[in-house]
Amino acid sequence: MAAAVVLSPFAWSAGGVDRAAAQTDAGGGVIRTVAGSNTRGFSGDGGSAVSAAFDQPRGATVGPDGAVYVCNSGGYGAHDLGGLTIPDSYLPQDHTGGRIERVDLASGDWKLVKRQPVPNYDSSRYEVERVFATAKDGVKVPIALVHKKGAARDGKAPLYLYAYGSYGFALPDFFDSNRFSLVDRGITFAVAHIRGGGEMGKKWHDDGRMMNKRNTFTDFTAAGEHLVAQGYAAKDRLAIGGGSAGGLLMGAVVNLRPDLFHAVIAWVPFVDVINTMLDETLPLTVPEFEEWGNPKKPDEYRYIKSYSPYDNVSAKAYPTMLVKSSYNDSQVMYWEPAKWVAKLRATKTDTNPLLFKINMDPAGHGGRSGRYDRLHETAYDYAFLVSQLTGSPSDRLTAGLRVKH
Repeated sequence: MAAAVVLSPFAWSAGGVDRAAAQTDAGGGVIRTVAGSNTRGFSGDGGSAVSAAFDQPRGATVGPDGAVYVCNSGGYGAHDLGGLTIPDSYLPQDHTGGRIERVDLASGDWKLVKRQPVPNYDSSRYEVERVFATAKDGVKVPIALVHKKGAARDGKAPLYLYAYGSYGFALPDFFDSNRFSLVDRGITFAVAHIRGGGEMGKKWHDDGRMMNKRNTFTDFTAAGEHLVAQGYAAKDRLAIGGGSAGGLLMGAVVNLRPDLFHAVIAWVPFVDVINTMLDETLPLTVPEFEEWGNPKKPDEYRYIKSYSPYDNVSAKAYPTMLVKSSYNDSQVMYWEPAKWVAKLRATKTDTNPLLFKINMDPAGHGGRSGRYDRLHETAYDYAFLVSQLTGSPSDRLTAGLRVKH
């Protein structure tokens, strides 16, 4: 029986992904979106019928409209999905507004089955771009951007750059209506697809883990430098953000290039890498030796210590920073960011604010999980970004927080 699969577009660019780039990965043109996924057989030409056998339910392909599509079989693998009721919990979208497509794998026919309603949203007001930064070793690092249509590339604009870059996770450029609160204020939102993630296949992950981990950080600084050099961002209006392993990224790059960034948000940051990876009583330590290395091995210890954010804080000027944690986080314990913030406050030479916020109410690695609590968290973060990038007042920004002037 013919199987079908649900596809949702994510915005590498308004014109889709480069066909040649889509066909470089092993397995017939698949761009793997989850590390270890064995999804295979997708056509990369965007015109022929899509046929695949699924070992895992997620992958990506290039659609007939030229966009890159995230693939989700709804967890049913290669079974017939003709009667599938498409869940509305998996809604990555492109810049045109949320939609999910259904594809018949035998005929290649596409059908729009759901579009997410977004009040007061007009896609014609925005543009999505994909550009490439050149890393220090010559590798091209993709960056996705969304901004107001016609935004000038004059080197004066504020820009917020986000990244993750670990565990082979391919960060999809999905539609998020929240972000237009920033974009409508003239802030460009960008995602850097740095090594350590899985956007360009397993090698992309391998080139950003273990003894190659520093590539993750230098890819990110290269992305920031490229966006400034190409006029997408003013150097004094470039903000960055990342959480968990992406928080490690934030800690590493502010040690490497504190002059490049104006403001930083680090959520539940994994910043004390040596001590955490030495503690095998913690639930994630041993399974993650293959990601970070084992500091009980001398060579790996020295390499980890060369980038571990806590171990590399030094007496110099750092950007304005907002660091967030949760008391009940079982993945990155609150004492990691707490000791990092304490060391920064005792060591850095600038007078820029360093804000530290711990959720004491029930909250975990993903922050507060209530529907409206999550929106409050996002609003708080955006207030910080807006105050730093546009100069607009945020009256409650520092309420209840320790601020170093």
